[in-house]
Amino acid sequence: MKDAAFMGIMRWAFYNKLKELYPNVSLTYGYLTKNTRIQNGLEKTHATDACCIAGNMESKRTDTWYVQKFVRKNNRSLHKANLLKGGIRKANKAPYAVHGFRLFDKVLYDHQECFVFGRRSSGYFDVRMLNGTKVHASANCNKLRLLEMAKSLLTERSTALIS
Repeated sequence: MKDAAFMGIMRWAFYNKLKELYPNVSLTYGYLTKNTRIQNGLEKTHATDACCIAGNMESKRTDTWYVQKFVRKNNRSLHKANLLKGGIRKANKAPYAVHGFRLFDKVLYDHQECFVFGRRSSGYFDVRMLNGTKVHASANCNKLRLLEMAKSLLTERSTALIS
């Protein structure tokens, strides 16, 4: 319930601040978007709802979609949960870069753009799409080509409709 209360309070603060900066901002509600979508006989997707909210139903739609995801920069866990013999805590750190690749680097593997989700010192990597689909669980570093260094906000370009 905390999230709902937060949105109930912050929505109006956010709206009022936007209204100060941009006088032509207006508020809409889900039932209006749904009504517009039903009147035009459109399917329910995020892109369709955006067109309904904008009021531009005749807009030309593109086949290209961009999916974005925030990822962590650091692993805050300093030690593994299980102790070694003698009560020694094993460090929970992987090397920063393995064979020139870091966690969440955008790479090209088998003519497909994907991201490094797991590194192994042997030179094999777990590569996936942003939605979690595994491209390869153990891809060799020689078959990977670095496209973009890791950032907090990962962006994946897609030609499929994502709802």
